Amino acid sequence: MDKKTKRNTPVMIVLVLLAALIIGGIAGYVVYLMSGSQKPAEEKAQGVVGRITDGWDDGISDDTDGSSQAKGGTRIPGYSAAYMNEGDMSLVLRVGNPPENTVGLIATVRLEDGTVLYESPVLKPGQGLEEIPLNQTLSKGEYNAQVYYQCVLLDDEHTPLNAAVSAFKLYVNQG
Repeated sequence: MDKKTKRNTPVMIVLVLLAALIIGGIAGYVVYLMSGSQKPAEEKAQGVVGRITDGWDDGISDDTDGSSQAKGGTRIPGYSAAYMNEGDMSLVLRVGNPPENTVGLIATVRLEDGTVLYESPVLKPGQGLEEIPLNQTLSKGEYNAQVYYQCVLLDDEHTPLNAAVSAFKLYVNQG
């Protein structure tokens, strides 16, 4: 072997090993993608009406004296007021299932007279919406509204449990 070949042999070995690592990494990634086992990236609503997101923040402050939730109980978000413009087909209202819960929730936003404005699918713990699509628009005025939360088991049948109502004032301004 001549001196030039001896000198280039370590460089060639490094290049071959590097190429093998790159090819192996690409092959492994392709197998990973094809297996379907990857977890989809968490999506945030970011103004997209009706998008249910995982990792939803219920906005309920942790209370240290335990007064807002009995130990082991189901947490239900509460509301005091919501605002929208006449003619809007969406409402900015944080509707969801707090991550601490162990049951599913179906949220129905309705007026006091029973008019349903929105009904969610079963929301698993930690799922929710920041802005909900409405079934209809409302005229200017002040409405007594509520979010009716139906608790269900997270089984295949979504066996109904108890329910809770969170009342609020809905203010519709002139568009």
